[in-house]
Amino acid sequence: MKAVLHKNASGLEGLNYEEGANLLPGVGEVKIRMKAAGINHRDLFLMAARTAADAPLILGSDGAGIVEAVGANAKIAKLGDEVIIHPCLEWEKTAEVPAVPSILGGPTNGTFAQYVIVPAANVFPKPAYLSWEEAGVLPLSALTAYRALFTKGQLQPGEHVLIPGIGGGVATFAMLMALAAGATVSVTSRSKAKQQAAIAQGASSALDSHSDWRRSLGPHAVDLILDSIGPATFGQYFEVIKPNGRIVTFGASSGDEITIPIRALFFPQVSVIGTSMGSREEFAAMLTFMEQHQLHPVIDHVYGLPQIKEAFERMKDGEQYGNIGISMSQEPHDPS
Repeated sequence: MKAVLHKNASGLEGLNYEEGANLLPGVGEVKIRMKAAGINHRDLFLMAARTAADAPLILGSDGAGIVEAVGANAKIAKLGDEVIIHPCLEWEKTAEVPAVPSILGGPTNGTFAQYVIVPAANVFPKPAYLSWEEAGVLPLSALTAYRALFTKGQLQPGEHVLIPGIGGGVATFAMLMALAAGATVSVTSRSKAKQQAAIAQGASSALDSHSDWRRSLGPHAVDLILDSIGPATFGQYFEVIKPNGRIVTFGASSGDEITIPIRALFFPQVSVIGTSMGSREEFAAMLTFMEQHQLHPVIDHVYGLPQIKEAFERMKDGEQYGNIGISMSQEPHDPS
């Protein structure tokens, strides 16, 4: 089969489109012929941390395809099923949070290939209303957004949500989900084009990242902030959040270390909550929510598997608005 292996270098230089090993499902596993996949910032972080001494790895956490082979005791799926993959391995119950979630595409081989082997418990029926490309980019971003908004953020209809740094996959999913749940959504971005796109999709306000947010929002303070940026913006959150508000953080694109004005936490009783990925229960609930509201992913661009390095260059440069997809439809069928 054809696959994109990361080997012999760190960063994007380690990506190689070549022949991969033959795949056979084991007990409780299924083999999926991939139709589409999605790329994530997680992949960039993993590539940056790898060295030439590391064993070759097929990255990729997102994907959808057709069940091609079924291992023993894999009773959940059958041949020919059109499926979407839950990328978090061995996380069944929402309340039973693993210390470090195990995710498809590192340490195990992932979806940037013509075929992938996954536990049968990690496949769900593909929502029929979605295209293959839409289903392929859905899993990790939509799951992260769903857990951040509803499980951890406890979003209620009529509340005001602020999403800094609109444009990435999680942020755009979160905006669409929050709007569908009856919330008011404000976003920030350095890009005028991304601000305008968010307004066109239903955001009530779009602020420049470097502006005075408190002045821009005026009396319209926020109940919930979804943070994926970290120290570059964290200090501003306390200027715009309501008493008893929640800050849910799931990323750190500007660094890991933050300084929190502690009185800004305990006097207004603001909660800072961490989240990451999501359980199998939440994946099922997220798919139900998506279908109930007929939500479609915002797809920025779709590349063929051989052009995956170009896809990551676009993500690395921060050019995207929405999810970047990888289509296997251009690939010749290879039964190996």
